[in-house]
Amino acid sequence: MKLFTLGPVEMYDHTFEVAKQPVPYFRTPEFSAVVLECEKLLKKFAKAEDEAKTVFLTCSGTGAMEATVINCFDEKDKLLVIDGGSFGHRFAQLCEIHGVPHDVIKLPYGTALKKEDVYAYDGKGYTGLLVNIDETSTGQLYDAKMLSEFCKKNGMIFVVDAISSFLADPINMAELGIDALIFSSQKSLALAPGLSVVILSKKMYETRVQGKPAKMMYFDFNSHIDNGKRGQTPFTPAVRLIYELQDMLRHIDAEGGVDARVEHMKQVAADFRARLAETKLSLPEYPISNAVTPLYFPDGNAYEVYETLKREYDVFVTPNGGELSKTVIRVGHLGNHSIEDNKMLIELFKKVL
Repeated sequence: MKLFTLGPVEMYDHTFEVAKQPVPYFRTPEFSAVVLECEKLLKKFAKAEDEAKTVFLTCSGTGAMEATVINCFDEKDKLLVIDGGSFGHRFAQLCEIHGVPHDVIKLPYGTALKKEDVYAYDGKGYTGLLVNIDETSTGQLYDAKMLSEFCKKNGMIFVVDAISSFLADPINMAELGIDALIFSSQKSLALAPGLSVVILSKKMYETRVQGKPAKMMYFDFNSHIDNGKRGQTPFTPAVRLIYELQDMLRHIDAEGGVDARVEHMKQVAADFRARLAETKLSLPEYPISNAVTPLYFPDGNAYEVYETLKREYDVFVTPNGGELSKTVIRVGHLGNHSIEDNKMLIELFKKVL
């Protein structure tokens, strides 16, 4: 089986070696040291400020999105949500469920987010902006610098879901003024699903989280941060995944760090896109993340191609749902991929088409 999907992704052999080990008891100084090392390296790779707080959650990325909305916002806020696909829409749904006032910038498929779309809301009293910086359902990579400048100008909290963008695209949390950065284990970290991380800026923690009464027990950020001081979580964490995370972060650090990993992802994605000239498939016109290449199928046979690749070749790409199911497939570049893998997939596309 070969995965060109967007989570889980193609994993590395060294991760499988860690995964084969027994799961140890975790309320120990040894496990605390593992968690603290992971926190240090994650903050380094996110380019976060030293005072940033890290929350380890045993859940998928959606759980981390929901935890951030619950812990950092309430009915007194007025949020702006970039809704350019199913994951941006999920932020809007979470605000609706938890009674947080919000407006959305709705982007139809194929439409790029422009500066004028955002600045139409300039000076209108918004307290925060929520964005999936790579809208995974479409592959669109939004302009983080432009959004950062807008938030700074308006004194807004800046929340970035980087679930598919972390380690795939350049992200500098401190420089961009990101107040909450959200990511998960099953994307560029190339681990199994089940572990998500939220890194909070000093400002976010001190003004939005610290001392705030808990609205729920399991996702209470204050409880997680207090336990995190000793390298623990308030409840049973994804113990094996944290050991796998330590191993992965050490490998990334030894291989040149976050910038080298992002550059590798960029090269693999660029090579795949250059090879599309051999097919009749096309790319969208909006900016796209290094994590994913969305492909347009003019003959409306996208899902049949997906099924054929899966059934006949044991190769998995990522299908789209709904109205895009017949015309769009997404090819993921996250995880253990090479130029040779690109060549193989392009040849299969040509054969199947």
